[in-house]
Amino acid sequence: MAFPPAEAIADVIRPAAAARGLDIEDLKVTGAGRMSRVTVLVDGDDAPDLDAIEAVTRDISAALDEAEAAGEIDFGDKEYTLEVSTPGVSAPLTAPRHWRRNRNRLVRIRLGDGGQLVGRIGAFDEDGDRVIIVTSTGPKGRPKATGAILELAMVTQAVVEIEFSKAPAVELDLAGLDFDDAVTRLEELDK
Repeated sequence: MAFPPAEAIADVIRPAAAARGLDIEDLKVTGAGRMSRVTVLVDGDDAPDLDAIEAVTRDISAALDEAEAAGEIDFGDKEYTLEVSTPGVSAPLTAPRHWRRNRNRLVRIRLGDGGQLVGRIGAFDEDGDRVIIVTSTGPKGRPKATGAILELAMVTQAVVEIEFSKAPAVELDLAGLDFDDAVTRLEELDK
């Protein structure tokens, strides 16, 4: 009997993750002989800590056991190891929720026109199609915040940058504003 496909497993475990406020970001099934591995990446608006990962792992395992007992999926005589983790900081930002969850973090963006941009993620518009990207210029002791409105449809790749120093307060201030207030501030800065 073939191991269940990843999408069938995802359908079974998605409610268990959702009950804890988490999304299934990725699911991979890898096999070698009689032993397979089911790797599940979860994330949520409140970044899950180790206790949350442990709890959702128990829930996912129970959901898989219940689904197999009910005949919804069949692992046959194959053994598997379940691994549950988060995508990590190096995961690309591919959906609006990824951008929202990384607000205030520095991100490297590659645009469809070949350009690149590095800036701090600010607020989204109501539709989730545009985001404020904040940067700062000026002398190190007295930087000034600036920024741009970025259409997510223009982004071909985006990855969070690791920062080893504290973010400039002027950037965090602008990134912390709601979308309309940030647009107003950017207009004032351009004058």
